[in-house]
Formats: sequence, structure tokens, C-alpha cells
Amino acid sequence: MRIPAPPVRPGTVQVWSDLLCPFAYVGLLRFYRARTRLGLDGAVWVEHRAFPVELFDGPHPRRATDSEVVGVGRIEPEAEFRLWSAPDDRYPHTVLLAAEAVIAAGAQSTAAGEALDLALRRAFWTQSRTISHRQVILDVAAETGTVDVKGLTEALDEGRHRADLMTDFAVAQTDAIAASPTFRLADGTVRTNPGIEVHWEGPFAKGYPVIDSHDPSAYDDLLTRAASH
Repeated sequence: MRIPAPPVRPGTVQVWSDLLCPFAYVGLLRFYRARTRLGLDGAVWVEHRAFPVELFDGPHPRRATDSEVVGVGRIEPEAEFRLWSAPDDRYPHTVLLAAEAVIAAGAQSTAAGEALDLALRRAFWTQSRTISHRQVILDVAAETGTVDVKGLTEALDEGRHRADLMTDFAVAQTDAIAASPTFRLADGTVRTNPGIEVHWEGPFAKGYPVIDSHDPSAYDDLLTRAASH
């Protein structure tokens, strides 16, 4: 049975993404930066939805993230991308529990969902932390100062939002969501990887992405549209 994409609440942007997607990290940094510049903090929020790449392609290969950093890191210095520097056996080949944690935090408040999502991305991309591990996820949540860690712990241990994660995956398999990251607005606007044109040199996880063009101002239009609906 085809599962339709959920409606987008007014003043909210749905972001469908994978936590280990560097394009999603760049997109969110640009979105939040533009939101602040446009004076829309508190007026437009992000509702995080999972686009779990590993359920499509299998466990995350380190070669893929390392090669993507080569192409993506140069266009967004504020991301502070770093190659994985922790021991290889600590690399997070799965981030399903972390994605579930973001959904659980979002159920507490939209601000908590935003905070945990961004903190987990930074923990992986800049600090080489194993965000697949329960305790690491909870430690990162505590560092946000926004997430109710006790409530998050209970939600994870009870698997309270696992079905929500799998529902997101079901939607991600439809043509409603093209890839990570995809931004959906209440007025029906849908943008995938806004402002970035990219092609791959060589096969995925063996080659590397080449950014043909990028325009951070693409987020101004998204935010203006979201604020008016």
C-alpha cells in the first residue's frame, strides 16, 4: 500500500534526510543561517523526517562519507568537515537509533528535535563520535541543553518511535521524496538538495562528488515561502 507523505504544518519545513548525508548537513547549516539573517528564528521551524539510506543500500560504508567530504567540504567551511579520525571499529555503519532519537526529541518539542539533529551531525562530521551508540546519543542530547534526556532515554528504551521511523522509510520509498535532503513546505513546494548541482566521478563509495554549482541563497526563497503559509 502506498503511504502518502504527511502534511506539512504552517510555519514548518519538513526535512527528509539521513544523518550521515553531508549534503543534508550543509543544507541545514545554510537553512539555519538564512533563517537567522531573515529574522525568522521562532517563526519557521524544521520538522525532521528520516530518509534512512542504509535501508536502501545497506550499512554505511566509510569510503562513501570520506569521499563525499572531499567534494562537499570546500563549499561550506562552517561545516568544519573532518575525515573520520577515530578507530575504524568505532565507525557508525548504522544510524537508525540516532534517527529514532531525533524523532523522539522532536516529539518533545520542535526545538529539541532541531537541536539533537544538528548536534548529532556535528558530533559525527567534526568530532568522529560513534553516533550509532546509545550512550553517545544520550551524551550528545545532554550537551544540547534543550533535550529532556530522561524522556529521550525512556522513549528509546521502549522503542516508542521505531514505527514512526519505519513509516518515514515507507514514504521515502515513494516518488514524494527524491533523496536526502528533501525540503517540503506547506504550500506544496518540494526541493531536493536546494541550490546545489552535483555529479559523481566514478561509482558511489569509490569515486567522489563534484559540485558543479551551489547557491546558498536558495534557502531565502524556501524560508520566505514557509513564513507566509
